[in-house]
Amino acid sequence: MSENSWLAVNAGTTPLVRAQELRFAWERFIADDDGDPTLVREAITDSWRRSSAAGVDPLGSRLAPVVADESETHDRYEEHLLHRAAPLIHDCLSAIADEAGYLIVISDADGTLMSIEGSANMRLRAAGDMNFAEGTLWSEGGAGTNAIGTALALDHAVQVFGPEHFSDPVQRWTCSACPIHDPETGEVIGVIDLTGELSTVHPHSLAVATATARAVEASLQLALQERDARLHARYGARVSPDRSALVTRSGRAIGPVPRGWNVQGRLVIPPGGGELTLPSGALAVAEPVSPTHEAFVVHALESKRVTSIARPLVKLRFLGRDRAELEVEDRTTTLRPRLAEILALLCASPDGMSAERLCADLHGDGGSVSSVRVEVSRLRKLLGPWIDTDRYRLTCDVESDVRRVEGLLVAGQTRAAAEAYTGPLLPSSEAPGIVRERERLDRWLHQAVMTAEDVEALWAYVQITRDDLGAWKRLLTQLEFRDPRRPLAAARVGELRAALM
Repeated sequence: MSENSWLAVNAGTTPLVRAQELRFAWERFIADDDGDPTLVREAITDSWRRSSAAGVDPLGSRLAPVVADESETHDRYEEHLLHRAAPLIHDCLSAIADEAGYLIVISDADGTLMSIEGSANMRLRAAGDMNFAEGTLWSEGGAGTNAIGTALALDHAVQVFGPEHFSDPVQRWTCSACPIHDPETGEVIGVIDLTGELSTVHPHSLAVATATARAVEASLQLALQERDARLHARYGARVSPDRSALVTRSGRAIGPVPRGWNVQGRLVIPPGGGELTLPSGALAVAEPVSPTHEAFVVHALESKRVTSIARPLVKLRFLGRDRAELEVEDRTTTLRPRLAEILALLCASPDGMSAERLCADLHGDGGSVSSVRVEVSRLRKLLGPWIDTDRYRLTCDVESDVRRVEGLLVAGQTRAAAEAYTGPLLPSSEAPGIVRERERLDRWLHQAVMTAEDVEALWAYVQITRDDLGAWKRLLTQLEFRDPRRPLAAARVGELRAALM
């Protein structure tokens, strides 16, 4: 056994002899006898126990489950951060993989295999022996002890050799894997793995996989720094150094933060922006810099009104309402439709709009710019000086129900987004810009709930969008047979189908 507890073997190990020792220890373990702990590494015996507790069959009657078909796996990988690093991973690992007959494998943070590179013969044998194919789940709970799953469970690079695998069909193989972390959040985003036949085991495979993972993380860090520089160049002018800061969606500061905030790590940014509490205890508000929520400007709120024009926090409610509501300093105003439309459009364009563009979004080709200026002047009576007039833009702190839903969708919190969605954006408005923004949000939410595999997200969604036949059909297929909501879903599908005839 290797002196390095993460390695299965050292250079002097005879693979077949070591495999026999491990097989004997594994047989004693599954016979309810932990066996001699000196024969098996602690990381492996702990993993065996987790695998057993997860219900994995050590005799392999249930191989790694398929959790995504070929098309879905391809789409997931195309959108994954590690897809951009695929050429670097290939350059680092292809030489050793070709020489030793290894497969180069990339999984996501759940342990789902997204990419397997290697000879067709090796791929076929791995798929046939242990269902090692794209779209299968190789977490410990899915496939038992294996380098990918155990690296994820321990957040550490690890080599797993032969009978160290918990599932018998996998014991003819060896693998070395290392997790990769997102420099933005510090969270694991996936795993790089080298997998080969038992006889090819060698300590250098773990070192190479680890070095490759570090190279990928360095590449991601460089890309992050370049993105930070672009964000700072574009939005840094919005920051007042003594009372605001530019931060990413994850709450990481880009540039300096006011000293009095006492920020040591990350700020907790509400999805879509809005009010938050700083580490100092003071209140602040996060305002997205763009509709994609790529960054936020966090402004400290005035604890005492030292002047009559202290920057206010404006709260807006547009969803499911023909007459939107504006709240400023606990005063709520129901807005005229045209003023609500202007505010909704300005919220959707944080960088501002020209009078001509705002006119087109309100009236199409038949509007008058002068009439838009009149409406904006009426709005300024409600908001004071917090609308720039050179280029129409809200300069107060803004929190809206639309931004919250968008922020939850960006964060992947589909169920929460569906629950926060109370209806279409200004449903009676026919202004071209409002129709565009309304349809954009509706399509985004619809796509999210239809692909989330989350029954509760679908249920929340159909409570608002009651005539969406596709959503009701999807809900019906996902509800358990004994779920009391199933008869209602079946009846609603029947009603909507009948209405189409």
